[in-house]
Amino acid sequence: MLNYFLKRLLGLLPTLLIVAVLVFLFVHMLPGDPARLAAGVDADEATVQIVRQELGLDKPLPEQFVHFFSRMVQGDFGTSIRTRRPVAAEIGERFMPTLLLTIAAMAWSVVLGMGIGILSAVYRNRWPDRLGMTLAVSGISFPAFALGMTLMQVFSVQLGWLPTVGADSWKHYVLPSITLGAAVAAVMARFTRASFVEVVQEDFVRTARAKGLNERTVVLKHCLRNALIPVVTMMGLQFGFLLGGSIVVEAVFNWPGLGRLLVDAVTMRDYPVIQTLVLLFSLEFILINLVVDMLYGFINPTIRYK
Repeated sequence: MLNYFLKRLLGLLPTLLIVAVLVFLFVHMLPGDPARLAAGVDADEATVQIVRQELGLDKPLPEQFVHFFSRMVQGDFGTSIRTRRPVAAEIGERFMPTLLLTIAAMAWSVVLGMGIGILSAVYRNRWPDRLGMTLAVSGISFPAFALGMTLMQVFSVQLGWLPTVGADSWKHYVLPSITLGAAVAAVMARFTRASFVEVVQEDFVRTARAKGLNERTVVLKHCLRNALIPVVTMMGLQFGFLLGGSIVVEAVFNWPGLGRLLVDAVTMRDYPVIQTLVLLFSLEFILINLVVDMLYGFINPTIRYK
């Protein structure tokens, strides 16, 4: 397993290099002049040119990429065009609010989603199954921004129970985590149901029931472990999606996280921040997939890594 882990880590390098090239090219294709935005709308052309030289945007693209990549390898991600602060400091301040929000959303959505999925599989084609899948389809279909604004209108404006902006206490996490995790809970419910329905029909489950084991033991001991591998795969993908896909939710709730930072950076064409954030999100997805692959061996000891 250790050799497999090390090989996968080494495999990250060419992947990140390709992502870095694509992100660099994509960012420089965005419309708008970051030098003009940094200098201000009232700045004359001479001032804009000076700012462009200070930012290094007057150099050819290959030279800009080499400069960006060489600094990135050394741990220097540049300086934000918008705030004139180191990019690492900007991201460091915003990382924990996004991580905590993601963990909160993932925790309740996995518990609820797996619970609904297992219940739907056990009572397949009966009213618990129909109710659970109706809720799952509703969770997937309802847009996150609409759900967030609805929750704010009901629980903040009308009832006054929960705050709408900020990340100072646990109450601030309730509405954003529900908004962020609703679609994940729906996906987990449908995926868990499909996985359990397939496992429940296996011969070893019939044998366990024939031995007189109660239904709870059959579901939790015999079905759960065998159905977990595809569920864990989806769980890892959804966790990566939450970390990198919370942009809409953070914008709705004005959350001080990475998603909001990315929106501000795109608005101001803050190239160093955009490039670093996209690379960070890509690295998160890759590492999460690696962790999921490692978990397979713990869930099913018969799996061998080569």
